[in-house]
Amino acid sequence: MSKELDRIPIGKVKRASKFVSTGAKVGVNYVKAYSKAAINGKLDKEELDSDNARDIYDSLSELKGSALKMAQLLSMDQNVLPKAYSDKFSMAQYSAPPLSYPLVKKTFKANFGKDPNEIFDTFGRNASNAASMGQVHKAELDGTRLAVKVQYPGVADSIKSDLKLAKPFALKLMNVKGKDVEPYMQEVEGKLLEEADYNLELKQSMDFADKCKKLEGLFFPKYYPELSAAQILTMSWLEGEPIGAWMKREQSQENRDQLGQILWDFYMFQMHELRMMHADPHPGNFIINEDIDLGVIDFGCIKHIPDDFYEAYFELASYEVLDNPKRVDELFRQLEIIRPTDPEKDVKIVTAMFTDLIRLLSRPFNESDFDFSDEAFFREIYLKGEQISKDPEMNRLQARGSRHFIYFNRTFFGLYNILHSLKSKVDCSKVEFLYKV
Repeated sequence: MSKELDRIPIGKVKRASKFVSTGAKVGVNYVKAYSKAAINGKLDKEELDSDNARDIYDSLSELKGSALKMAQLLSMDQNVLPKAYSDKFSMAQYSAPPLSYPLVKKTFKANFGKDPNEIFDTFGRNASNAASMGQVHKAELDGTRLAVKVQYPGVADSIKSDLKLAKPFALKLMNVKGKDVEPYMQEVEGKLLEEADYNLELKQSMDFADKCKKLEGLFFPKYYPELSAAQILTMSWLEGEPIGAWMKREQSQENRDQLGQILWDFYMFQMHELRMMHADPHPGNFIINEDIDLGVIDFGCIKHIPDDFYEAYFELASYEVLDNPKRVDELFRQLEIIRPTDPEKDVKIVTAMFTDLIRLLSRPFNESDFDFSDEAFFREIYLKGEQISKDPEMNRLQARGSRHFIYFNRTFFGLYNILHSLKSKVDCSKVEFLYKV
Protein backbone atom coordinates (compact mmCIF):
# COMPACT_ATOMS: atom_id res chain seq x y z
CA MET A 1 0.00 0.00 0.00
CA SER A 2 1.12 3.59 -0.64
CA LYS A 3 2.88 5.68 1.98
CA GLU A 4 0.56 6.94 4.73
CA LEU A 5 -0.60 10.55 4.81
CA ASP A 6 -0.28 12.39 8.11
CA ARG A 7 -2.40 15.34 7.01
CA ILE A 8 -5.08 16.32 4.49
CA PRO A 9 -5.60 19.95 3.39
CA ILE A 10 -9.05 20.79 4.78
CA GLY A 11 -9.57 24.55 4.37
CA LYS A 12 -10.80 25.93 1.03
CA VAL A 13 -7.71 28.10 0.59
CA LYS A 14 -5.30 25.22 1.20
CA ARG A 15 -7.22 22.93 -1.15
CA ALA A 16 -7.44 25.62 -3.82
CA SER A 17 -3.69 26.18 -3.51
CA LYS A 18 -3.14 22.47 -4.14
CA PHE A 19 -5.11 22.66 -7.39
CA VAL A 20 -3.15 25.74 -8.47
CA SER A 21 0.20 24.05 -7.75
CA THR A 22 -0.95 20.99 -9.69
CA GLY A 23 -1.85 23.17 -12.66
CA ALA A 24 1.64 24.65 -12.49
CA LYS A 25 3.21 21.17 -12.57
CA VAL A 26 1.11 20.25 -15.60
CA GLY A 27 2.26 23.45 -17.26
CA VAL A 28 5.91 22.54 -16.64
CA ASN A 29 5.27 19.09 -18.15
CA TYR A 30 3.97 20.74 -21.33
CA VAL A 31 7.01 23.03 -21.53
CA LYS A 32 9.35 20.05 -21.12
CA ALA A 33 7.45 18.00 -23.71
CA TYR A 34 7.41 20.74 -26.35
CA SER A 35 11.06 21.59 -25.68
CA LYS A 36 11.97 17.96 -26.37
CA ALA A 37 9.74 18.01 -29.46
CA ALA A 38 11.63 21.05 -30.80
CA ILE A 39 14.89 19.06 -30.54
CA ASN A 40 13.60 15.63 -31.61
CA GLY A 41 11.08 16.83 -34.17
CA LYS A 42 8.24 14.85 -32.55
CA LEU A 43 5.96 15.30 -29.53
CA ASP A 44 5.99 12.27 -27.19
CA LYS A 45 2.28 12.35 -26.25
CA GLU A 46 2.49 9.16 -24.18
CA GLU A 47 5.28 10.56 -21.99
CA LEU A 48 3.36 13.84 -21.56
CA ASP A 49 0.18 11.98 -20.59
CA SER A 50 2.13 9.79 -18.16
CA ASP A 51 3.78 12.79 -16.45
CA ASN A 52 0.50 14.69 -16.21
CA ALA A 53 -1.42 11.65 -14.94
CA ARG A 54 1.22 11.08 -12.23
CA ASP A 55 1.19 14.69 -11.01
CA ILE A 56 -2.60 15.06 -11.09
CA TYR A 57 -3.18 11.74 -9.33
CA ASP A 58 -0.57 12.46 -6.63
CA SER A 59 -2.25 15.78 -5.86
CA LEU A 60 -5.76 14.33 -5.83
CA SER A 61 -4.53 11.56 -3.52
CA GLU A 62 -3.45 14.16 -0.98
CA LEU A 63 -6.79 15.96 -1.23
CA LYS A 64 -8.87 12.75 -0.97
CA GLY A 65 -12.66 13.01 -1.12
CA SER A 66 -14.55 14.16 -4.20
CA ALA A 67 -11.39 15.25 -6.02
CA LEU A 68 -10.02 11.69 -5.91
CA LYS A 69 -13.50 10.25 -6.53
CA MET A 70 -13.69 12.17 -9.81
CA ALA A 71 -10.47 10.45 -10.89
CA GLN A 72 -12.05 7.10 -10.04
CA LEU A 73 -15.19 7.93 -12.03
CA LEU A 74 -13.17 8.98 -15.06
CA SER A 75 -11.00 5.85 -14.93
CA MET A 76 -14.03 3.55 -15.22
CA ASP A 77 -14.79 4.70 -18.77
CA GLN A 78 -11.72 3.55 -20.70
CA ASN A 79 -12.82 5.51 -23.79
CA VAL A 80 -12.90 8.93 -22.14
CA LEU A 81 -9.24 9.28 -21.16
CA PRO A 82 -5.82 8.49 -22.60
CA LYS A 83 -4.59 5.15 -21.24
CA ALA A 84 -1.98 6.75 -18.95
CA TYR A 85 -4.72 8.62 -17.09
CA SER A 86 -7.20 5.73 -16.83
CA ASP A 87 -4.45 3.38 -15.59
CA LYS A 88 -3.23 5.82 -12.94
CA PHE A 89 -6.66 7.04 -11.86
CA SER A 90 -7.94 3.46 -11.45
CA MET A 91 -5.69 3.26 -8.36
CA ALA A 92 -8.30 5.42 -6.60
CA GLN A 93 -10.61 2.40 -6.60
CA TYR A 94 -8.69 0.38 -4.02
CA SER A 95 -5.09 1.50 -3.47
CA ALA A 96 -5.08 5.20 -2.64
CA PRO A 97 -2.61 6.42 0.02
CA PRO A 98 -4.09 5.75 3.51
CA LEU A 99 -4.35 8.08 6.50
CA SER A 100 -1.92 7.76 9.39
CA TYR A 101 -3.21 6.32 12.68
CA PRO A 102 -3.19 9.67 14.57
CA LEU A 103 -5.68 11.06 12.02
CA VAL A 104 -7.84 7.94 12.40
CA LYS A 105 -7.84 8.40 16.19
CA LYS A 106 -8.82 12.03 15.72
CA THR A 107 -11.83 10.97 13.63
CA PHE A 108 -12.92 8.47 16.32
CA LYS A 109 -12.59 11.13 19.02
CA ALA A 110 -14.78 13.49 17.00
CA ASN A 111 -17.48 10.82 16.48
CA PHE A 112 -17.44 8.77 19.69
CA GLY A 113 -15.34 10.77 22.12
CA LYS A 114 -13.12 7.67 22.41
CA ASP A 115 -10.07 6.09 20.81
CA PRO A 116 -10.66 2.97 18.65
CA ASN A 117 -9.05 0.73 21.30
CA GLU A 118 -11.57 1.95 23.88
CA ILE A 119 -14.40 0.67 21.65
CA PHE A 120 -12.98 -2.52 20.12
CA ASP A 121 -10.98 -5.34 21.69
CA THR A 122 -8.45 -4.96 18.89
CA PHE A 123 -8.11 -2.38 16.13
CA GLY A 124 -5.53 -2.47 13.33
CA ARG A 125 -3.39 0.65 13.27
CA ASN A 126 -2.75 0.28 9.53
CA ALA A 127 -5.56 0.44 6.97
CA SER A 128 -6.36 -2.80 5.13
CA ASN A 129 -7.31 -0.78 2.07
CA ALA A 130 -7.85 2.85 1.22
CA ALA A 131 -9.99 4.43 -1.50
CA SER A 132 -11.15 7.89 -2.48
CA MET A 133 -13.42 8.85 0.43
CA GLY A 134 -12.51 6.47 3.26
CA GLN A 135 -10.34 3.58 4.39
CA VAL A 136 -11.01 0.27 6.14
CA HIS A 137 -9.39 -1.11 9.30
CA LYS A 138 -9.67 -4.61 10.74
CA ALA A 139 -11.05 -4.79 14.28
CA GLU A 140 -12.42 -7.38 16.69
CA LEU A 141 -15.09 -7.24 19.38
CA ASP A 142 -16.31 -10.17 21.49
CA GLY A 143 -14.69 -12.65 19.11
CA THR A 144 -16.29 -11.15 15.98
CA ARG A 145 -14.01 -9.87 13.20
CA LEU A 146 -15.10 -6.48 11.94
CA ALA A 147 -14.37 -4.07 9.10
CA VAL A 148 -14.40 -0.46 10.25
CA LYS A 149 -14.70 2.16 7.52
CA VAL A 150 -13.29 5.56 8.49
CA GLN A 151 -14.14 8.65 6.42
CA TYR A 152 -11.35 11.07 5.61
CA PRO A 153 -11.47 14.43 7.45
CA GLY A 154 -13.19 17.24 5.56
CA VAL A 155 -14.68 15.02 2.83
CA ALA A 156 -18.31 16.10 3.23
CA ASP A 157 -17.52 19.79 3.74
CA SER A 158 -15.28 20.09 0.67
CA ILE A 159 -17.40 18.35 -2.00
CA LYS A 160 -19.00 21.42 -3.56
CA SER A 161 -15.83 23.53 -3.61
CA ASP A 162 -13.64 20.62 -4.76
CA LEU A 163 -15.85 19.88 -7.74
CA LYS A 164 -15.66 23.52 -8.84
CA LEU A 165 -11.86 23.37 -8.58
CA ALA A 166 -11.56 19.96 -10.28
CA LYS A 167 -14.00 20.82 -13.07
CA PRO A 168 -11.43 22.57 -15.36
CA PHE A 169 -9.15 19.50 -15.19
CA ALA A 170 -12.04 17.17 -16.05
CA LEU A 171 -13.27 19.35 -18.91
CA LYS A 172 -9.76 19.55 -20.36
CA LEU A 173 -9.26 15.79 -20.16
CA MET A 174 -12.67 15.03 -21.69
CA ASN A 175 -12.50 17.91 -24.21
CA VAL A 176 -16.00 19.24 -23.43
CA LYS A 177 -17.47 22.67 -22.64
CA GLY A 178 -18.50 23.62 -19.11
CA LYS A 179 -22.07 24.63 -19.96
CA ASP A 180 -22.71 21.25 -21.62
CA VAL A 181 -21.89 19.23 -18.52
CA GLU A 182 -23.53 21.32 -15.78
CA PRO A 183 -26.55 18.97 -15.28
CA TYR A 184 -24.18 16.00 -15.06
CA MET A 185 -21.92 17.78 -12.57
CA GLN A 186 -24.98 18.43 -10.40
CA GLU A 187 -25.88 14.73 -10.57
CA VAL A 188 -22.34 13.75 -9.53
CA GLU A 189 -22.34 16.33 -6.72
CA GLY A 190 -25.61 14.95 -5.35
CA LYS A 191 -24.32 11.38 -5.38
CA LEU A 192 -21.01 12.37 -3.74
CA LEU A 193 -22.89 14.16 -0.96
CA GLU A 194 -24.86 10.93 -0.42
CA GLU A 195 -21.64 8.88 -0.34
CA ALA A 196 -20.24 11.18 2.35
CA ASP A 197 -23.30 10.54 4.54
CA TYR A 198 -22.40 7.36 6.46
CA ASN A 199 -25.75 7.39 8.28
CA LEU A 200 -27.44 7.14 4.88
CA GLU A 201 -24.97 4.47 3.75
CA LEU A 202 -25.71 2.41 6.86
CA LYS A 203 -29.46 2.56 6.15
CA GLN A 204 -29.01 1.79 2.43
CA SER A 205 -26.60 -1.06 3.11
CA MET A 206 -28.93 -2.80 5.55
CA ASP A 207 -31.91 -2.29 3.22
CA PHE A 208 -30.06 -3.53 0.13
CA ALA A 209 -28.62 -6.58 1.88
CA ASP A 210 -32.06 -7.49 3.21
CA LYS A 211 -33.76 -7.20 -0.19
CA CYS A 212 -31.08 -9.30 -1.91
CA LYS A 213 -30.47 -11.91 0.81
CA LYS A 214 -32.42 -14.66 -1.00
CA LEU A 215 -30.43 -14.38 -4.23
CA GLU A 216 -28.23 -17.42 -4.78
CA GLY A 217 -24.46 -17.11 -4.66
CA LEU A 218 -24.31 -13.77 -2.85
CA PHE A 219 -23.36 -12.79 0.68
CA PHE A 220 -23.26 -9.45 2.47
CA PRO A 221 -21.78 -8.01 5.65
CA LYS A 222 -23.77 -7.60 8.85
CA TYR A 223 -23.94 -3.96 9.88
CA TYR A 224 -23.62 -2.55 13.40
CA PRO A 225 -25.52 0.73 13.95
CA GLU A 226 -24.34 0.94 17.57
CA LEU A 227 -20.70 0.97 16.37
CA SER A 228 -21.32 3.42 13.52
CA ALA A 229 -21.51 7.22 13.36
CA ALA A 230 -21.43 10.11 10.90
CA GLN A 231 -17.86 9.29 9.79
CA ILE A 232 -17.53 5.67 10.99
CA LEU A 233 -19.26 2.61 9.51
CA THR A 234 -18.81 -0.80 11.16
CA MET A 235 -19.70 -4.13 9.55
CA SER A 236 -18.67 -7.76 9.80
CA TRP A 237 -15.42 -8.69 8.05
CA LEU A 238 -16.14 -10.69 4.89
CA GLU A 239 -13.82 -13.67 4.55
CA GLY A 240 -12.54 -14.26 1.06
CA GLU A 241 -10.29 -12.94 -1.67
CA PRO A 242 -10.77 -9.65 -3.54
CA ILE A 243 -12.08 -10.39 -7.01
CA GLY A 244 -9.16 -8.53 -8.63
CA ALA A 245 -6.61 -10.84 -6.98
CA TRP A 246 -8.76 -13.93 -7.69
CA MET A 247 -8.95 -13.12 -11.40
CA LYS A 248 -5.17 -12.91 -11.71
CA ARG A 249 -4.74 -16.56 -10.74
CA GLU A 250 -5.50 -19.64 -12.85
CA GLN A 251 -9.23 -20.41 -12.52
CA SER A 252 -11.53 -22.95 -14.14
CA GLN A 253 -13.93 -21.70 -16.80
CA GLU A 254 -16.77 -23.21 -14.76
CA ASN A 255 -15.94 -20.97 -11.79
CA ARG A 256 -15.50 -17.93 -14.01
CA ASP A 257 -18.90 -18.54 -15.62
CA GLN A 258 -20.52 -19.17 -12.23
CA LEU A 259 -19.28 -15.86 -10.83
CA GLY A 260 -20.17 -13.99 -13.99
CA GLN A 261 -23.73 -15.34 -13.86
CA ILE A 262 -24.09 -14.40 -10.18
CA LEU A 263 -22.90 -10.88 -10.92
CA TRP A 264 -25.12 -10.44 -13.99
CA ASP A 265 -28.23 -11.77 -12.22
CA PHE A 266 -27.51 -9.57 -9.20
CA TYR A 267 -27.44 -6.43 -11.33
CA MET A 268 -30.47 -7.40 -13.39
CA PHE A 269 -32.41 -8.03 -10.17
CA GLN A 270 -31.47 -4.60 -8.88
CA MET A 271 -32.48 -2.82 -12.06
CA HIS A 272 -35.62 -4.72 -13.00
CA GLU A 273 -37.02 -5.61 -9.59
CA LEU A 274 -35.73 -3.02 -7.13
CA ARG A 275 -35.43 -0.11 -9.58
CA MET A 276 -32.22 0.91 -7.83
CA MET A 277 -28.64 -0.25 -8.18
CA HIS A 278 -25.25 -0.55 -6.57
CA ALA A 279 -23.69 2.04 -8.89
CA ASP A 280 -20.04 1.41 -7.98
CA PRO A 281 -19.14 -1.89 -9.69
CA HIS A 282 -15.37 -2.01 -9.52
CA PRO A 283 -13.21 -4.94 -8.35
CA GLY A 284 -12.51 -3.38 -4.94
CA ASN A 285 -16.16 -3.87 -3.96
CA PHE A 286 -16.39 -7.65 -4.50
CA ILE A 287 -14.94 -10.59 -2.56
CA ILE A 288 -14.95 -14.30 -3.44
CA ASN A 289 -15.13 -17.06 -0.81
CA GLU A 290 -14.13 -20.73 -0.96
CA ASP A 291 -17.58 -21.73 -2.27
CA ILE A 292 -17.16 -19.34 -5.22
CA ASP A 293 -19.87 -17.08 -3.84
CA LEU A 294 -19.71 -13.33 -4.34
CA GLY A 295 -19.50 -10.96 -1.38
CA VAL A 296 -20.68 -7.39 -1.98
CA ILE A 297 -19.48 -4.41 0.04
CA ASP A 298 -19.77 -0.62 0.00
CA PHE A 299 -23.32 0.55 -0.70
CA GLY A 300 -22.47 4.24 -0.45
CA CYS A 301 -23.38 4.90 -4.08
CA ILE A 302 -26.95 3.76 -4.76
CA LYS A 303 -28.77 5.08 -7.82
CA HIS A 304 -32.57 5.08 -7.70
CA ILE A 305 -34.03 4.65 -11.19
CA PRO A 306 -37.07 6.74 -12.23
CA ASP A 307 -39.75 4.63 -13.95
CA ASP A 308 -39.90 6.75 -17.11
CA PHE A 309 -36.13 6.57 -17.60
CA TYR A 310 -36.05 2.83 -16.87
CA GLU A 311 -38.78 2.04 -19.39
CA ALA A 312 -37.25 4.11 -22.20
CA TYR A 313 -33.69 2.90 -21.54
CA PHE A 314 -34.50 -0.79 -21.64
CA GLU A 315 -36.92 -0.44 -24.55
CA LEU A 316 -33.98 0.87 -26.58
CA ALA A 317 -31.96 -2.23 -25.66
CA SER A 318 -34.12 -4.23 -28.10
CA TYR A 319 -32.87 -4.56 -31.69
CA GLU A 320 -36.49 -4.68 -32.83
CA VAL A 321 -37.03 -1.18 -31.40
CA LEU A 322 -33.71 0.10 -32.79
CA ASP A 323 -34.91 -0.98 -36.25
CA ASN A 324 -37.99 1.26 -35.88
CA PRO A 325 -36.86 4.87 -36.72
CA LYS A 326 -40.11 6.46 -35.55
CA ARG A 327 -39.95 4.86 -32.10
CA VAL A 328 -36.21 5.56 -31.80
CA ASP A 329 -36.89 9.26 -32.45
CA GLU A 330 -39.59 9.31 -29.75
CA LEU A 331 -37.38 7.60 -27.19
CA PHE A 332 -34.33 9.73 -28.01
CA ARG A 333 -36.38 12.85 -27.40
CA GLN A 334 -37.77 11.42 -24.16
CA LEU A 335 -34.22 10.64 -22.97
CA GLU A 336 -32.94 14.11 -24.03
CA ILE A 337 -30.54 12.63 -26.58
CA ILE A 338 -32.31 14.75 -29.19
CA ARG A 339 -33.13 18.26 -28.00
CA PRO A 340 -36.21 20.28 -29.06
CA THR A 341 -33.95 22.98 -30.53
CA ASP A 342 -31.84 20.61 -32.67
CA PRO A 343 -31.93 21.35 -36.41
CA GLU A 344 -32.68 18.43 -38.71
CA LYS A 345 -29.02 18.07 -39.66
CA ASP A 346 -28.02 17.56 -36.01
CA VAL A 347 -30.93 15.17 -35.40
CA LYS A 348 -29.63 12.92 -38.19
CA ILE A 349 -26.04 12.97 -36.88
CA VAL A 350 -27.04 12.26 -33.27
CA THR A 351 -29.58 9.61 -34.23
CA ALA A 352 -27.12 7.68 -36.40
CA MET A 353 -24.32 7.79 -33.84
CA PHE A 354 -26.40 6.88 -30.78
CA THR A 355 -28.31 4.15 -32.62
CA ASP A 356 -25.02 2.49 -33.60
CA LEU A 357 -23.59 2.92 -30.09
CA ILE A 358 -26.67 1.52 -28.34
CA ARG A 359 -26.85 -1.41 -30.78
CA LEU A 360 -23.26 -2.24 -29.88
CA LEU A 361 -23.58 -1.88 -26.11
CA SER A 362 -26.90 -3.76 -25.94
CA ARG A 363 -25.53 -6.79 -27.83
CA PRO A 364 -25.52 -8.99 -24.68
CA PHE A 365 -29.26 -8.39 -24.22
CA ASN A 366 -29.98 -9.53 -27.76
CA GLU A 367 -27.79 -12.64 -27.95
CA SER A 368 -28.90 -14.47 -24.76
CA ASP A 369 -25.70 -16.47 -24.14
CA PHE A 370 -22.90 -13.93 -24.29
CA ASP A 371 -19.14 -14.48 -24.07
CA PHE A 372 -17.67 -11.49 -22.24
CA SER A 373 -14.15 -12.76 -22.93
CA ASP A 374 -14.68 -11.72 -26.57
CA GLU A 375 -11.81 -9.29 -27.24
CA ALA A 376 -13.37 -8.23 -30.54
CA PHE A 377 -16.49 -6.91 -28.75
CA PHE A 378 -14.47 -4.74 -26.37
CA ARG A 379 -12.15 -3.61 -29.15
CA GLU A 380 -15.23 -2.54 -31.08
CA ILE A 381 -16.45 -0.52 -28.06
CA TYR A 382 -13.04 1.11 -27.75
CA LEU A 383 -12.85 1.97 -31.46
CA LYS A 384 -16.38 3.40 -31.39
CA GLY A 385 -15.37 5.61 -28.47
CA GLU A 386 -12.25 6.69 -30.37
CA GLN A 387 -14.33 7.48 -33.45
CA ILE A 388 -16.77 9.59 -31.46
CA SER A 389 -14.05 11.46 -29.56
CA LYS A 390 -12.23 12.40 -32.80
CA ASP A 391 -15.33 13.29 -34.82
CA PRO A 392 -15.54 17.14 -35.00
CA GLU A 393 -19.30 17.01 -35.49
CA MET A 394 -19.79 14.85 -32.39
CA ASN A 395 -17.46 17.11 -30.41
CA ARG A 396 -19.73 19.98 -31.36
CA LEU A 397 -22.78 17.97 -30.23
CA GLN A 398 -21.33 16.55 -27.01
CA ALA A 399 -22.96 15.97 -23.62
CA ARG A 400 -26.24 14.44 -24.73
CA GLY A 401 -28.89 12.64 -22.76
CA SER A 402 -30.62 12.64 -19.39
CA ARG A 403 -28.51 13.17 -16.27
CA HIS A 404 -29.54 9.64 -15.21
CA PHE A 405 -27.22 8.24 -17.91
CA ILE A 406 -24.19 9.18 -15.77
CA TYR A 407 -24.57 6.46 -13.14
CA PHE A 408 -26.49 4.06 -15.36
CA ASN A 409 -23.70 4.00 -17.93
CA ARG A 410 -21.05 3.95 -15.22
CA THR A 411 -22.71 0.84 -13.78
CA PHE A 412 -22.87 -0.97 -17.13
CA PHE A 413 -19.29 -0.07 -18.07
CA GLY A 414 -18.10 -1.30 -14.67
CA LEU A 415 -20.15 -4.50 -14.94
CA TYR A 416 -18.99 -5.25 -18.50
CA ASN A 417 -15.35 -4.65 -17.57
CA ILE A 418 -15.49 -7.03 -14.59
CA LEU A 419 -17.21 -9.71 -16.68
CA HIS A 420 -14.57 -9.21 -19.37
CA SER A 421 -11.77 -9.60 -16.81
CA LEU A 422 -13.50 -12.71 -15.47
CA LYS A 423 -13.73 -14.06 -19.05
CA SER A 424 -17.26 -15.21 -18.22
CA LYS A 425 -19.90 -16.71 -20.48
CA VAL A 426 -23.26 -15.48 -19.21
CA ASP A 427 -26.91 -16.29 -19.90
CA CYS A 428 -28.25 -12.77 -20.37
CA SER A 429 -31.83 -13.84 -21.10
CA LYS A 430 -32.94 -13.90 -17.44
CA VAL A 431 -34.74 -10.59 -17.46
CA GLU A 432 -38.25 -11.79 -16.62
CA PHE A 433 -37.37 -12.51 -13.07
CA LEU A 434 -36.67 -16.00 -11.84
CA TYR A 435 -36.39 -14.94 -8.28
CA LYS A 436 -39.43 -13.21 -6.94
CA VAL A 437 -38.39 -12.47 -3.39
